[in-house]
Amino acid sequence: MSSTTDKTASGPGPLAGVRIIDLTTVVMGPFASQILADLGADVIKVESPEGDTVRNIGPSRSKGMGPMYLAVNRNKRSIVLDLRQPDGLAALKRLIAGADVLLFNIRPGSMGRLGLSYDEVAAVNPGIIYCGAYGFGEGGRYAGKPALDDLIQGAVALPSLVGRVTGEPRYLPTNICDRTTGLTAVYSVTAALYARERSGRGQAIEVPMFETMTQFVLSDHMYGQTFDPPLADAGYVRLLAKDRRPCKTKDGYICVLIYIDKHWKNFCEMLGREEMLRDPRFLRMADRTRNVDALYAFVTEQMAQRTTAEWMDALAKADIPVTPMHTPASLMDDPHLADIGFFEWIEHPSEGRIRSMNIPGTWSGTPPAIRRHAPLLGENTREVLAEAGYAAADIDRLLASGAASAQEAVRAKAEL
Repeated sequence: MSSTTDKTASGPGPLAGVRIIDLTTVVMGPFASQILADLGADVIKVESPEGDTVRNIGPSRSKGMGPMYLAVNRNKRSIVLDLRQPDGLAALKRLIAGADVLLFNIRPGSMGRLGLSYDEVAAVNPGIIYCGAYGFGEGGRYAGKPALDDLIQGAVALPSLVGRVTGEPRYLPTNICDRTTGLTAVYSVTAALYARERSGRGQAIEVPMFETMTQFVLSDHMYGQTFDPPLADAGYVRLLAKDRRPCKTKDGYICVLIYIDKHWKNFCEMLGREEMLRDPRFLRMADRTRNVDALYAFVTEQMAQRTTAEWMDALAKADIPVTPMHTPASLMDDPHLADIGFFEWIEHPSEGRIRSMNIPGTWSGTPPAIRRHAPLLGENTREVLAEAGYAAADIDRLLASGAASAQEAVRAKAEL
């Protein structure tokens, strides 16, 4: 990896020693770069003087330190550079010269206008992994169009699919396109780093939201349109069944999936309804899929006869997949997550006591770790510029000119 990487900024984890220059904002890119940082990379978050716009979403104790920003920006260092100023752009290029990866979600045209096209960046650092994650691939007519999660959801038919079930198109209430594309960027960067270790060559990678999510959605819903001529309409019928939803019990809701033949047999025997096993609509999994509306209607009717606790016990004994239906609030009190210590209260230098989610999964040899709090805007400007070879007087000059800016973390005065 890059010989100029500051090992003290990296931590334990499989990507220790990798330095990433992060020019991403909002959710998609920062989600990706946080995962890379959790895996041990030294991620330098380069922000404009105005800062990442997601900093100001939701309640906060300090300006620019909202909950969505805190959720996707730990383990990073923040440096503020004004790339509209020559000195700010020169500082960025000096950082790029000592980096392994440049990750950005700025549209390619804007990168070119800044003098940060792949050819220009590769001239500074031939081994760079140059990864752009943005709305649409450059080879098609949508290239350069703006893209946000809601727009991409619509473009890949998600609201349409919801509408087929509910009667009204609706967006999913989570940034699924941002996060799915962010995960794609993570595996693209890590695979490119592995390829560079073998070949010694860097490369440019494009991770477009539209194409990524089209594959994500149509892997389920191309369905009968897979074949020529088509064998059925588009849309996986089980996922579009109107009663595919949490089932109402006597006192709440429960999530159950009676899917494979074994589940169906155990369910019918548990109910004492063995005659259902001879119903030609439900004999095999393929039959139940064709008649999924009738299947789910039967299950829904049965679920209303007992309490959630009664069903949880009975279905577990019958080896049928089941879980209670959480709300966001109850999810944070889930006993399994408590067992593994998934949520943790930490002391943030400026925000005081905040709830943090730990890194999913376990590693036996190179475990990821949470090493740094989500930084204030420009909290690490001085140290990062010093690592890049700037003398103290030169850093002062950059700060005085506005080409860079910095601030120190001061504990929030809000009552905790």
